[in-house]
Amino acid sequence: MNTLAGVIGSGKSSLTKILSDDLGTEPFFEPVEDNPVLPLFYKGNKLVESGARKTNPYAFLLQVFFLNRRFKMIKEAMQEDNNILDRSIYEDSIFMKMNYEQGHTTEEEWNIYQDLLQNMMEELPFAAHKKSPDLMIMIKVSYDMMLKRIAKRGRKFEQLKADPSLSGYYKDLIKRYDTWLTEYDASPLLVIDGDKYNFVEDEDDRNTVLDIIESNLVDLGKLTSEKFEEIKEKREK
Repeated sequence: MNTLAGVIGSGKSSLTKILSDDLGTEPFFEPVEDNPVLPLFYKGNKLVESGARKTNPYAFLLQVFFLNRRFKMIKEAMQEDNNILDRSIYEDSIFMKMNYEQGHTTEEEWNIYQDLLQNMMEELPFAAHKKSPDLMIMIKVSYDMMLKRIAKRGRKFEQLKADPSLSGYYKDLIKRYDTWLTEYDASPLLVIDGDKYNFVEDEDDRNTVLDIIESNLVDLGKLTSEKFEEIKEKREK
């Protein structure tokens, strides 16, 4: 199993589909469209910013929702080599820690979350028969590119026009991912420049990114050289 990582709007879901289609494996997508808590979370942030609430009443609920889904998905994705997961449990604490440090959750909620995450990580090798992903693929984008892609996909609750305070949230998130990038050590890590490569709309960029990822899988022994060449030939037809 391989995992995508990156900030909101970096292109994780798009690359998950592109890569899984190219490899002929199964994609696993983060729950967004069927997530009943996410719109409430953004409303809760507005309540905090306005002074109506001290903490976001939905932040802890949202993180537990995501954590539960991500644990379930990673167990399923790890059953076969080269399944693709568009965000994993390994990034989850970025968001909860940010909520806590920004005052959107309580210390008790942060401590309960950390205990729950630790217990899940300890159980993962037994539940999924694997300790970690084969390859973590981080899509790194700038703040401007992040906003451009958020605007393009058009989810109202993510737009700066709907909530200008999201600007600070997004900038903080990018900084935290930069820190996470230097600390991640659970598996081999590959960084893709999401500003440089428009893998969604540009075919040459898409093929370049696929070649970079798949050559890494060959080096890791998760894809044979013969299969890699076969995939490339099929792509070029």
